[in-house]
Amino acid sequence: MNNFILCNENAVFYECGYSCDNEIFLNLDSRAFFLTDARYYFEALETLHGAEIICVNGSLIDSARKILRSERVRELIFDPFDFSYMDFCELSKNLHVNFKPRPNFSKKKRMVKSEKELEILRSAARFGALKFDEFAKFLKECGAGKSEKELFFEAEILLKNKGEFGLSFEPITALNKNAAKAHALPSDDTLKNADLILVDAGIKFKRYCSDRTRTAIFDENINFKKSQNFKNQKQQEIFEIVKEAQNLAIKAVKPGIKACQIDKIARDFITENGFKEEFFHSTGHGVGLDIHELPNISPKDDTILQKGMVFSIEPGIYLQNEFGVRIEDVVAVSDDGCEILSENV
Repeated sequence: MNNFILCNENAVFYECGYSCDNEIFLNLDSRAFFLTDARYYFEALETLHGAEIICVNGSLIDSARKILRSERVRELIFDPFDFSYMDFCELSKNLHVNFKPRPNFSKKKRMVKSEKELEILRSAARFGALKFDEFAKFLKECGAGKSEKELFFEAEILLKNKGEFGLSFEPITALNKNAAKAHALPSDDTLKNADLILVDAGIKFKRYCSDRTRTAIFDENINFKKSQNFKNQKQQEIFEIVKEAQNLAIKAVKPGIKACQIDKIARDFITENGFKEEFFHSTGHGVGLDIHELPNISPKDDTILQKGMVFSIEPGIYLQNEFGVRIEDVVAVSDDGCEILSENV
């Protein structure tokens, strides 16, 4: 892939080690150009590698057009998800360039992680898992009586670790019936003894994401381990079904199997136990610089798994107005199976 253009921050970071919110990256045969404005120029000079930095006073698109003309580019790959319609029209207008759309070409390029990336992702998963332990300690000491909104606030502060980490996404702290909403917004419901609590959270370490979900019972011994003893028998039964669905899916991961087959294993087990309609999302998604990457562990993704691919395994069952259970870990495909990135925590 010789000639391509990018403006997605994580895609650009992958190419040159730096990105910002006003940039265009051009890769043209043996030359690469990073276009930005004066606000980011000094930082780019100190950080960026493998590209010529051009400080633009004005329109980045106009500058990109001038480069495409001067370099006599005839063909350019772009991601149609990367540009607004207006920006693409401005970029391509009256240019004698064959713009070739390749949706998600950067995400596809990034599917198989290098060993350096895997080490960063292991660290992100490890730090993220430790934050779950810290959050459990906080809940044990002063969680009782706090609302979901307060728990959400405290989780955000704790995860960021005084600015050391970013957030992969806004955490989910859902109690009881709110946990039946897969992406629940925090409510005013307050935490009480024997409540079910679902926490979905992740941190960013060196730009790479972690992602983890645990469902637990709130009592004096609260923890986010995969063994829980709910007072409510139905909650316990659902929890065990979800845990086994995840376990079966993780055991099936290996090079050569299709992503959709992993989804099917988890989905079939949940269906066999009578909860087909209550599992309404994919079993997982790729994780890396973006919190949602490729492959998708879904019924429609025929991607053949390769060593170095990294994704979540997160089956769930959601009973409207009752409760929901989801358990999630991020795994990396290995030579003959997979590695749970936070397994040793």
